[in-house]
Amino acid sequence: MRKSFSVFSPARRTMHHLIAAGLLAFSGLASAQQVLRVSAIPDEAPTELQRKFKPLGALLEKKLGMKVEFIPVTDYAASVEGLISKKLDMVWFGGFTFVQAKVRSKDQVIPLVQREEDEKFKSVFITTDKSITRLEDLKGKTFTFGSESSTSGHLMPRSYLLAAKINPDTDMKRIAFSGAHDATVAAVSGGKVDAGALNISVWEKLLAQGKVDTKLVHVFYTTPGYFDYNWSVRADMPADLRKKITDAFLNLDPANPQDKEILDLQRATRFIPTKADNYKAIEAAAHNAGLLK
Repeated sequence: MRKSFSVFSPARRTMHHLIAAGLLAFSGLASAQQVLRVSAIPDEAPTELQRKFKPLGALLEKKLGMKVEFIPVTDYAASVEGLISKKLDMVWFGGFTFVQAKVRSKDQVIPLVQREEDEKFKSVFITTDKSITRLEDLKGKTFTFGSESSTSGHLMPRSYLLAAKINPDTDMKRIAFSGAHDATVAAVSGGKVDAGALNISVWEKLLAQGKVDTKLVHVFYTTPGYFDYNWSVRADMPADLRKKITDAFLNLDPANPQDKEILDLQRATRFIPTKADNYKAIEAAAHNAGLLK
């Protein structure tokens, strides 16, 4: 009986298997890149996030030549986990959630672009109580932040409170977390708390939409500027795809009606490049406030 044999030597068989495995992996990578999975921290109502993203998603599909899917997440932590566990490809982070993702992933997250407004972003403190005119007046009062992982709704307002020698956990009667900026306005307006803090962009949007009774609610303190939001991706995203995404944002032209709609919905004058170093102050503030583990 003749023995069967392979026409390939052991070395060639090994090479053949490696090539086959490589092609399989490549095809898996290619199919994975047929859809760009995008999300955002849920700092506003889910329906509002979807509305804001729709024309941006259509533009990205056109520029990238691939399907772009917006995947809402339940909370801020889920946006961080989604990116570093490779369930998401790109996320709209606040400064603090970007820092969390950067630390959790051991620097495997890259911020691509930010709005020009995010170079000097601010938070506002609001109240219905006319006796509250400065941060020190919050002692003994009830107060709400936004989400615990929010930069402009928690981390930076807490930092400025601490700088004013007010520890929210011990000096206030009660603190709460509304979960989102628009919910903070509703809590203060509805008398559930004496005061609250939120990001200035959402505050100004609600004012423009006539959704705030300014005879009832007013701003009594505005923070100094700090770096905040950005669009981030994983470091393992192909460089050419990263460049296409970055260019799509940087080339948005307010003189173009379609681009202007996107910029207006994103509450942006224009997008500019950003880098991880811009968020060092946020990281330091998070450490100082005991919020970064």
